[in-house]
Amino acid sequence: MTFILSFIVAFGVAAIVGQLLIPLLRRLKAGQSIREDGPTWHMAKQGTPTMGGIMFILAIGAACVVAGWEEILSGNYNHLYVFLFALVFGVIGMIDDFQKLRHHANEGLTAAQKFLLQLAAAIAFTVLMRGEGYLTPNLFIPFFNVTFPLPWVVYMVFAAFVMVGTVNAVNLTDGIDGLATGVTIPVALFYMAVSAWFGRSDLAILSAALAGGLAAFLIYNFHPAKVFMGDTGSLFLGGMVCGLAFALDIPLVIPIVGLVYVVEVLSDIIQVVYFKKTHGKRFFRMAPLHHHFEMGGWSETKLFCVFSGVTLALCCLGFLGIMYRYPI
Repeated sequence: MTFILSFIVAFGVAAIVGQLLIPLLRRLKAGQSIREDGPTWHMAKQGTPTMGGIMFILAIGAACVVAGWEEILSGNYNHLYVFLFALVFGVIGMIDDFQKLRHHANEGLTAAQKFLLQLAAAIAFTVLMRGEGYLTPNLFIPFFNVTFPLPWVVYMVFAAFVMVGTVNAVNLTDGIDGLATGVTIPVALFYMAVSAWFGRSDLAILSAALAGGLAAFLIYNFHPAKVFMGDTGSLFLGGMVCGLAFALDIPLVIPIVGLVYVVEVLSDIIQVVYFKKTHGKRFFRMAPLHHHFEMGGWSETKLFCVFSGVTLALCCLGFLGIMYRYPI
């Protein structure tokens, strides 16, 4: 049961790194700048250390090596490919975080810069996974147990769109204490269960490491947060969420288990379009959706519990939808 070892290693490393990293970030004055157009009470969070995602990134990497050593020796690098894919997004996020800290603002890289870097990472990962034989252009339709073949070019365009969209959706969800962490833990457990069910021990190890690292991070990130994951952490998590889905060849499960991410993005899009079409009126009290509920009186703790609970239920549903993807 190497995935149990993976969870324990990731949890332990993240918990220990957190004790060292948070004081270091404070000394470096790596404090988060809060959006002025966000809820006014969020200004109290100004200066809370950011880039805390480093702690679970290091923890997951350590667990992949320790618990996945036999996989590596046997020539199976699939879990490392997914981790490195997510790590690229984490590095993009770290550059963005550094830019924000350098300019003491809430904006780092431009939207175009982020998009091009993320698109390049998505295309490179798709080509690599195809070359290694881990990916097929056959889309599995959850619940119907059928596959829909696509030309490779069309599939790569689809994959790039889904990957970039997922990464930014997870990033957008990271708007209140613990939310992205709490929502992603059930998703990680879902991937762990699916990987174990399909006999993919390599991906079970990676998924368990993700769950363990986030569980430890939640100790520091739960309201009131002592540290934020920053774009370093949220973009990395987005890479893990979509990377695991594609490595398991079940990308269409993302809108099911990651419905919270999808709704967060849609709420933002709806707000912008409605605002422009109505010349200043708002569809939501504030976007994305978690801020709408905040403005309606929901506490950050309630939002964490409800959104995480909904995701857990959706993950159970998602498992039923893809459990027959491969013959057992």
